[in-house]
Amino acid sequence: MFLSGKFLNRHEKKEQAIKDHIMKMTAKYNMDNISRTEAYFHFYKKHPEIRWAFLASMVSRNAGWNMCDLEGSCFPKLIGKKFRDMLYITYERANWLIFQDAFPQLLLYHYSTKLNRPMFHLLKTFHVSAFMEKEWLYFWKNRNKKRLMISLIINEQNVIQEPVMEHSIYKNKVFHTLLFSFQDYLHFSSVIFPTCKGELYGASVNGFRSVSKRIDLGKRLAEILFDTSYYDDVYEFAFNSVHTGSRHDYEKYFKGRKRRTTPFLRCTYPIITHHIHQFTDWSVKKRIKSKWTSESVVLKHPVHIKKWYLHKQDQLHKAAKLGKIFRSIC
Repeated sequence: MFLSGKFLNRHEKKEQAIKDHIMKMTAKYNMDNISRTEAYFHFYKKHPEIRWAFLASMVSRNAGWNMCDLEGSCFPKLIGKKFRDMLYITYERANWLIFQDAFPQLLLYHYSTKLNRPMFHLLKTFHVSAFMEKEWLYFWKNRNKKRLMISLIINEQNVIQEPVMEHSIYKNKVFHTLLFSFQDYLHFSSVIFPTCKGELYGASVNGFRSVSKRIDLGKRLAEILFDTSYYDDVYEFAFNSVHTGSRHDYEKYFKGRKRRTTPFLRCTYPIITHHIHQFTDWSVKKRIKSKWTSESVVLKHPVHIKKWYLHKQDQLHKAAKLGKIFRSIC
């Protein structure tokens, strides 16, 4: 039985309306770190089966805290303005690219649930990898939540590998600098899941330039976040705490540490307009490694990291007092 031209026209118009709406919503919520964080969490509340959205919202919070650290009480004493601005652009570019790729996927899933049929053939419109189109279809049929979450982790880290991690400007001016290597080696960068009880869970970032290590980190963070021992407390924090970009968002829950030392993001940074000059499907050129897709995750280090975090913060404050020495290596 053939579909009439009138039906096809109506069908095409509906799909075009969906595509237009997704483009509009993606542009709206990809404005800055605050809007991205809120969009991920809002989606998760509607679709808790898509676990990656909650993970993305919490990692996005951390990106905002890292950005605001650059203009806080310590880093300006350690790092020159030019390098701080370059670090901010690097964070912002990577997070913008991930959202630009991931949010249309989330919205297409949302529409698929509304229409009760998979709409993932439209992923091509948004230049999403063939790998993710296959994974979304697999999820639609099999409902394997963990596999989809891991697939999205694999995808997001490969999305930023070439345009950010391997881009000549970011590589030479950020990732191959002595200062970045120093920070990476000492694990000053960490991903933190706070609670309203003043506890901190998470993992430190090491070997940031390696896509495999970033994927491994993402899987370890997911394992922590969705552990029943921590999930409810972290969700309570996310639900009740407005994201400002300042570490005061969670440090206010610490006993005896209530003074804010990092600024609010929207009072600090302007809106940046991004562009993608060339779209490439990373999954066409790369082999998917078996260790990437493995659902087995090993947590080698303690998950409760508050003591570790406070120690690193003390180190940072001490280093800031020697700022002139550190600035000389920027």
